[in-house]
Amino acid sequence: MDDPVLSRRSIRKYTDQPVDDATVERLLRAGMAAPSAGNQQPWRFVVIRDRATLTQITEWHPYAKMLPLAPVAVLVCGDAGEAKWAVLWAQDCSACVENMLIEAELLGLGAVWLGIHPLPEREEALRGLLGIPETVVPFAIVPFGWPQERKAPSDRYDEGRVHFERW
Repeated sequence: MDDPVLSRRSIRKYTDQPVDDATVERLLRAGMAAPSAGNQQPWRFVVIRDRATLTQITEWHPYAKMLPLAPVAVLVCGDAGEAKWAVLWAQDCSACVENMLIEAELLGLGAVWLGIHPLPEREEALRGLLGIPETVVPFAIVPFGWPQERKAPSDRYDEGRVHFERW
């Protein structure tokens, strides 16, 4: 099997085969296994299957055209609340999303990371559409589905970006 970190690619075309609840739970478990500053785990999730809701998102998110064709999407939100390291919630949520993307690759699913935060217009649109409290920040939405095609791994290593000991 390929290394799921190196073989993971952004997939935007899905078959019409459903993604069952057990698979969605595996993706969520992977997300919740991410490292988190002070183990604060600020992530919250909205699982979206409703076609009308997914279609509405495409009206204001310019890169979400695949959403209505995805069997399921997961919105990852950040809720720093009373966290000890509240300023690090976005890093925690980034690790969470990446874990979900890697788990999707392991399961043979396709997925793509669609950014929401820090763009206020996208955050507010999702708050209104999904009833998200003001204290919770919509961070990223990830559609998941069985891919119509597979993309070859992309070797993005660039030694010119690496410095040893000092810049």
